[in-house]
Amino acid sequence: MSSSVPEQDPGTTRPGVWLVVGLGNPGPRYADTRHNVGYLVCDELARRMGGGFRAHKSGRADVVEGRLTPPGTPGPRVVLARPRAFMNELGGPVKALATFYKVPVQAVVAVHDELDIPFGALRVKQGGGNGGHNGLKSMQGSLGSPDFFRVRCGIGRPPGRQDPADFVLGAWSKVERKELPFEVDRAADAVESLLDVGLPLTQTRFNG
Repeated sequence: MSSSVPEQDPGTTRPGVWLVVGLGNPGPRYADTRHNVGYLVCDELARRMGGGFRAHKSGRADVVEGRLTPPGTPGPRVVLARPRAFMNELGGPVKALATFYKVPVQAVVAVHDELDIPFGALRVKQGGGNGGHNGLKSMQGSLGSPDFFRVRCGIGRPPGRQDPADFVLGAWSKVERKELPFEVDRAADAVESLLDVGLPLTQTRFNG
């Protein structure tokens, strides 16, 4: 986190509250799987925020509320969320949180795994399709729009003829596990950048 107010993209507006959703499946069975990288990034953001996840009163998600800027530095309120629902059903909890906190779809950020991006790379964008990702599909259906932001964490394609569904629900390889903390840290940096300076500058920094 920077101690100075960063340059902001011209024309970028700062929402009063951001909702950052880590996509994943709840429960220990899925904790170490590629599909849960969104949870890991939200865990890192919570650490930076200095808070711990607690149950939201809806009972449908765990949340942390705070700011991702140093104390005394202006910055938007941020709600970090880990839905208590499986991928194909998480849109409902996300919609409930967006309604509760009065967050428009353009201030929702989904952090998720992406098969079409190699491990070690990430992309940030707004809107678009779901690429077969059940979590994005569920969010789009419940929010009624695809226009939320996405921080797409690359996990690459499965080797050989392995079923992609088995691959995303599989554990990280030994090589991936060594690099994973750096990738999670970089994705958390991308979320902070998006909230601080907007999409175009963040894409310039991270989409290379």
